[in-house]
Amino acid sequence: MTSTREYVPTLDELLANQNGVLTTYSALSYMTYESLRWQVASGRWQRPCRGIVVTQSGALNASQQRWVASLWAGKGSALGGLTAARLGGLVGFADEAEPIYVIRPSSRAPKADKPPLPIVVHYSRQLTEADIHPARQPPRTRMARSLVDAAAWRRTNRGAQAVLAAGVQQGLILPEHLAAQLDRQKRVGRRALMLDTVADIAGGSRALSELDFLNYVIRPFKLPPPDRQVGRRDTHGRRRWLDAVWERAKLVVEIDGAGHRDVLQYWDDMDRDNDLKLQGYDTLRYAAFTIRYNAQYVAGQIWQALRDRGMTW
Repeated sequence: MTSTREYVPTLDELLANQNGVLTTYSALSYMTYESLRWQVASGRWQRPCRGIVVTQSGALNASQQRWVASLWAGKGSALGGLTAARLGGLVGFADEAEPIYVIRPSSRAPKADKPPLPIVVHYSRQLTEADIHPARQPPRTRMARSLVDAAAWRRTNRGAQAVLAAGVQQGLILPEHLAAQLDRQKRVGRRALMLDTVADIAGGSRALSELDFLNYVIRPFKLPPPDRQVGRRDTHGRRRWLDAVWERAKLVVEIDGAGHRDVLQYWDDMDRDNDLKLQGYDTLRYAAFTIRYNAQYVAGQIWQALRDRGMTW
């Protein structure tokens, strides 16, 4: 007969799994109250807040801080926003001062005795088990929920768009999964902006600079929308991706971000421009900051180039 009893880890296994961080309730499953109190009083262990102990005396590392935040937040809570997204692989938003984001169900009462850590707590009426990853530890929200919450919690609209674009560009999520998450989170902040952003990403804009191109240049100046992220093979058979193409006018616009300061990238871009020229296309190149801060100048040049090539709209 097969046993259905739940496996109970040993204390060493639990400490290894949770990087030496325990709730006092868990600790008392393995030792007496007197033994636990002695470990803390002797300085071998520390008690960062009520209900949590750490089985060392020194400073906590980043993983231990996240475990403390998670266990302090309690059952049904999870690491969320940028904290969860980074744990899932998101890069490019490194900030040592970034807090540990925790999300708790709104039904849970606010907790006192917060650990002396940079913890930011958000409450949600729509946090369910389906939002929390079933296997990752400490408990954290799934990638779609993490990115949507991170975007909602950013200080600026541009920061919100950057998070969503980075998640897709880095291959962590598909635009349709973000759209489905937004469909579930009807009351999330910046929802309209995020829906528009996800639609633009799905249409081909994978980088923030490409979203800026639409929002600062194309739409405000009523230029005809280009095809975005167009795949094309060059004369050597290599597949190239073009930021924006107007096929009728044989015009290409490329937006250069920080990566284009690299000499090899610069040479590669020149080679691609030359190859396009031989195929009858003209290329206009703009730095990402020019798109944001001199949009009228960019729009004027594109307008003139399209008109010169006989395109009307």
